[in-house]
Formats: sequence, structure tokens, C-alpha cells
Amino acid sequence: MSITMTLSKMNPAWVIGVIILLAMFRLVPHPPNATPIAAMALFSGAVFSNRALAYLVPLAAMWLSDLVLGLHATIWYVYAGVAITVLIGSALQNITIFRVGAVAFLASIVFYLLTNFGAWLHHDMYPQNATGLLQAYVAGLPFLRNALLANLMFAYLVFYGLAWLKSVFSSSRSIPN
Repeated sequence: MSITMTLSKMNPAWVIGVIILLAMFRLVPHPPNATPIAAMALFSGAVFSNRALAYLVPLAAMWLSDLVLGLHATIWYVYAGVAITVLIGSALQNITIFRVGAVAFLASIVFYLLTNFGAWLHHDMYPQNATGLLQAYVAGLPFLRNALLANLMFAYLVFYGLAWLKSVFSSSRSIPN
């Protein structure tokens, strides 16, 4: 059985629980931008056949964690990045090691471009010209590095770890599908 088949047969309530758990990871101490948010959104896009749920669940989970962390001027850029990452995840028709890495990399770049653009546009720390935009992108490079490493690690962990757990529990009949 392929990993795609294993993940597609997951109980939707269990998938929602995994997504909420991943979003709540933002509430524990972590290096800047080293959270499983991209993995959460990629997983949601890849696993939910219901497109509305694929977007609604991770965005609602983000909103819940943001109620604790606080709202900010650039939050809509973050949410747009999550929504685009769900879209990218929906392209994972056949899950392979290369494809999971490629979508995690792409999601990292898209999120970096969107959120740093938002920081440049909505904060007065950069001049509102091409030089200021470039400064915003350069200042975000350390965060991009953390995000790339975390997104790759969490994406592999979520896709392959959950598929492995699903196969273990399915074969032992310990929990229902």
C-alpha cells in the first residue's frame, strides 16, 4: 500500500486533531519560524478531499493559536501564506520523498516572500522603495533558514511518521480507521 493510499484513508476527526496539535506547537518555546505550520498546511491540502475543510481547519487552528499569541498588522500575509501552502499541498497526488521536500521548500519560499513583503509594507522600519523592500528580504534571511529546516523536518515527520503510525495501528487493529 502506498503512502498516499494510507494517508487518504485517515479518519477526518483524527486529521483535524493532528492539524490542531501542529498549530498549537506555536505556543511552546521554539527558535524563530521553526514551527510545523507549513507541514500542517501541506498535510491538510494533501489529505482532505473536502477543499473547504482543507483550508478551514488549518486557518482556524492558526486563528486559535493567534488568539493566545496576539494579532498583528501582517497577520493576513501569514494567513495568505498558509492558504497558498494548503494549495501547494493539494498538488501532492503521489507522495514521494522528493515531492514532500520540494513542496516544503516551495512553501518556505512563498511564506518568506509574502510575510517579508507585508513587514516592508506595514512597518516603518524600511523605506517604502525598492531598497527598503530588499532590506526587508535580507533581514528575513535568518528566519527563512529556520523555516526551511523546520518545514523539511516537520513535513517528513508528518507525512511519513503518520503514515507509519497509521500502518502500525491498522495492522494491529488497536484503533479504528
